Formats: sequence, structure tokens, C-alpha cells
Amino acid sequence: MTVTAHRPARLVPWGLALGGFVLIGVAFLVGWQLALVLAVWLALWAVNVGVAGTTAGTWAAPVLFGLTLLILWELTVRLFNVPGVILPAPTQIAVALAEHTNTLRADFVQTVLKGALGGWLIGSTAGIATALLVARSDFLRRGLLPVGNFVAALPIVGTAPILVMWFGFGWESKAAVVVVMVFFPVLVNTVAGLADTTSMQRDLMRTYGASAGQDLRYLRAPSALPFVFNGLKIATTLALIGAIVAEFFGSPTFGLGFRISTEVGRLNLPVVWAAIVVAAVTGSLWYGAIAMLEKRLTFWHPSQRGRR
Repeated sequence: MTVTAHRPARLVPWGLALGGFVLIGVAFLVGWQLALVLAVWLALWAVNVGVAGTTAGTWAAPVLFGLTLLILWELTVRLFNVPGVILPAPTQIAVALAEHTNTLRADFVQTVLKGALGGWLIGSTAGIATALLVARSDFLRRGLLPVGNFVAALPIVGTAPILVMWFGFGWESKAAVVVVMVFFPVLVNTVAGLADTTSMQRDLMRTYGASAGQDLRYLRAPSALPFVFNGLKIATTLALIGAIVAEFFGSPTFGLGFRISTEVGRLNLPVVWAAIVVAAVTGSLWYGAIAMLEKRLTFWHPSQRGRR
């Protein structure tokens, strides 16, 4: 009975391998390039499956998956002679990163450290502070949140040019765009978190004679932390998008948005992709830093218990 029960599970890898060989054979009839790409993909996929079952699979499998995508990307571009103006190879993007390191560093400082990070800090702080006021007043909650939803629905391509005209072409206008984009998501999430308490918890605080400050410190603020971090994580991506898009409507002679729009006009796609890589890596690290801080401060929350 035991041998019979395990036999289908043992046959699954062999069945998948046979299906892969058949797929490669069919692709070879179309072209050897496609067959080679599929063969490499199947081989790397098999390695990834094997690595995922090891103790190091939690970090090695995602890394190997990313390398697999880069290898397949490189092979596809090289074997099928894809023009660089359509899709440059990863090696071409890496060369562009190396050759334009100083330029991209200046773009990073202008867009990320000044525009995105500055606006994110101002907008998030203002959103949390306003939420503390809104949570204490039903009048403000009923009046301000609908306005917030309306402003959050405004397209960035409509508000960015106006703010650039108001605040000039420097990083200040980009920070202003970011403030508008991140303020209301942080506000709405924080208000929802401050209200995420039960009537029994509130009655218990009143029974103990807790003041408004103690009620906020020991009950409402801890309950709101997961919601606040949710808003902050959403705001990180919005901040980068807002700062980059705002630079399309006017900026100095540097910035990631300026670099992308300028190099697209010159059909210099490797530099465009290099700027995109800088923005993507920055956004991922930024989001990850907020997620790590959230895990340390909200380890007690049920949403964090299954992630250890």
C-alpha cells in the first residue's frame, strides 16, 4: 500500500520532464532559438525547484528566480536580434549603469532624497497629525474624508503641472506633488486604525479612569500601528511615482524623471532602463525598510505571527 501511494508522486517529475522535452521538440520545429530558450528555462526551473526544498530556499529561490528572468531576457534579445530601441539586453543596461554612475547618482539625490523622501516625510507626518485630530471629531471626519477621497482621485498629470508652476522647477515642486499624493492615503489608514477598537476595550479604559492621552497611548495608537504602516508602505510607491512623473513637467537638468524623458527622446533606451532600475531598486529597498520596521514594532499583531 505504501509503495502504491508514493508511486504517483514519484512519477510527477518524470512526467513534467517528458512534457518539457516534447515542448522543446515542438519549439525546435519553429526555430532553434526558441528551443534553446525553452531548454534553458526548463533547466533553470528544475534547479529552482530543487533549491526551494533546501534550508536556504527561502532566500536562494527568489534570487535564482530573478537570475533566471535576467538570463532568459538576455538570451531572447541576443538570439532574436531584438533592436536596442525596443528592448535592450540586461548587459547593455549594466554597461549604461556603469558608464553613467555619476549622472544617475545626481539624479537619485534630486528625485529620491529631495523630492520623494522630503515629500513623503512631510505628507506622512501631516497625515498622521491630521488623523489624530479627525479621530477626536465626528464633524471633521464626516467633512474631511470625502474631500480627501476627492483629492486622492485627481490625476497626477493634472495636478503636477499646476504645482510645478506654483513652486518652481526645483525639487520643492516635486515634494509638493508627493505631499498631495501621500497625505490622504496615510490619513485614511490612520483614521481607520484609530477607530479599530472594540466597545469593551473603550469601556475598560473608561473604567480605569484613563485620560484622553492615556487612551491614545495605550489603546488607540497600538491598534492603529498596523494601519499606519500600511499607509506608509503605500505612500513609498506613490512618493517615487509622484516625484518622477512631476519631473516630466519641468525640472532642472537632472533627476530620474528628467533623465527618462530626455533619453527616450534620444532613443537611448539603455540609459532609460538604467534609470528605471535605480528607481525600482530604491522603491523595493524603501518598502522593505518600512516592512522591517513594521515587523519590529507590531510583532504582537496577528498579521505578523505567521511571518516569523
